[in-house]
Amino acid sequence: MNENMVAEQLRKNPAALRALMQSRDGQALMQMLTQGDGGAGLQRAVQSAAKGDTAAMVQMVNRIMESPEGAELVERINKAARR
Repeated sequence: MNENMVAEQLRKNPAALRALMQSRDGQALMQMLTQGDGGAGLQRAVQSAAKGDTAAMVQMVNRIMESPEGAELVERINKAARR
């Protein structure tokens, strides 16, 4: 299952998304996504994604995945979302 399928599953299951975001890994992901600009970039990316343009969100996740810690975090989240 790829990241797009995981994202679609989470979109369809708000309870799973809430649980993920309240988890330690979810909190770590939010910290990585908001560091540097206090979340302004994430807010713009989410607004664009809601309109169908996911490029900014993909770019943010790709930046996180460039570090070993970020890649490991995203992998753990993907595994948790598949359950």
